[in-house]
Amino acid sequence: MTVKYTETFLQELTDQVIYIAEDKPIAAIKFKDDLEKQIQQLPKFPLKHRKSIFFDNPIIRDLIFKGYSITYRINNSENVIEILSLNKHQEK
Repeated sequence: MTVKYTETFLQELTDQVIYIAEDKPIAAIKFKDDLEKQIQQLPKFPLKHRKSIFFDNPIIRDLIFKGYSITYRINNSENVIEILSLNKHQEK
């Protein structure tokens, strides 16, 4: 499987990194790098993370990372994991 990023996710990630960098530039770089490492692990175990609380669909999942939910969709027919959005984590 390959990982594909939506424009929405990329914009949300950019906004968050800029926000973090206002106070802690090094932490912003680390946040982005560490998140990228987590996302690149998804093809190995796409069902590892919980079913999304934002959608009622088992192929849409939430990766929880440092207080954020990274919502992604598993598209088996195209052999792709689509990274949809970055949201502040909330419990169901």
